Amino acid sequence: MKAPEKIASIHALHQYLQLKKPSNPLISVFDFTEISADAASLKNAVTTDFYLIALKKDCAGKFRYGQQYYDFNDGIMYFTAPQQVLQFEDILLDEVRGSVLAVHPDFLHGYSLAGGIRKYGYFSYSSSEALHLSEREEKSVTDIMENIRQETENNMDAFTHDLLISSIDLLLRYCNRFYNRQFLTRKKVNTDILSKLEQVLDDYFNNDQLILKGIPSVQYIAGELDISPNYLSDMLRIHTGQTTQQHIQNRLIEKAKELLSTTSMSVSEIAYQLGFEHPQSFHRLFKNRVSVSPLEFRDSFN
Repeated sequence: MKAPEKIASIHALHQYLQLKKPSNPLISVFDFTEISADAASLKNAVTTDFYLIALKKDCAGKFRYGQQYYDFNDGIMYFTAPQQVLQFEDILLDEVRGSVLAVHPDFLHGYSLAGGIRKYGYFSYSSSEALHLSEREEKSVTDIMENIRQETENNMDAFTHDLLISSIDLLLRYCNRFYNRQFLTRKKVNTDILSKLEQVLDDYFNNDQLILKGIPSVQYIAGELDISPNYLSDMLRIHTGQTTQQHIQNRLIEKAKELLSTTSMSVSEIAYQLGFEHPQSFHRLFKNRVSVSPLEFRDSFN
């Protein structure tokens, strides 16, 4: 397999896509219609040293999540962070409309957004978990990106950097809001995922996988569901108020309560049965969640 091509700077990105030279070496907004590169030359995977936020509309082809179609077809957004692999697949550039914002981490230095941008989990979502926008949402995003473009192309003054940081922050907040909306409006798809999650955990818990492999990781569960770990945790948080890790732990506690109340197994044996390497770890988790120790819980049934 060919290694991804490295694009280290926004200037290099413009060269790769055959765009005009960027007005600012650390931030750029451009339209898909401005790309002069041939689509066939863009099929290789690439990695970048900067953030990319793209809004695509009038896209050729259909976009699915598993076997389900997305709710909105007018516009989709995807987000990539530095060092992530990006690949253009089956893209017909002549039929794509929309814009791209590229921001180098150096542009964020000295601002709280430099660290704050990492809290947005959608930078780690997969391409199949894109943000689908309503017309009103799309207009909000388009307006902000156009404001950023105008600021980057104007002559820099004492206010430019602050204004650009504020606009980027506003864009990220809106996208976070829209993703939260999407988790709620795509009810059938998300209900299917939650049902599959319970089935994956049931199969794992009931087939001695806890003993053989230990407590399942978030990455393992997400892989079984064919979605990214961040997307799964964010979706669960919206629907249940818990992350995937907390959900797994709750299932362990339920199983522990069952074993404590219906068997004569020792606490150490139960800890081993549930995949804990050390009984102390099981004891800590149980008391933290139930407010009593495993033995105190068992004694309450006697």
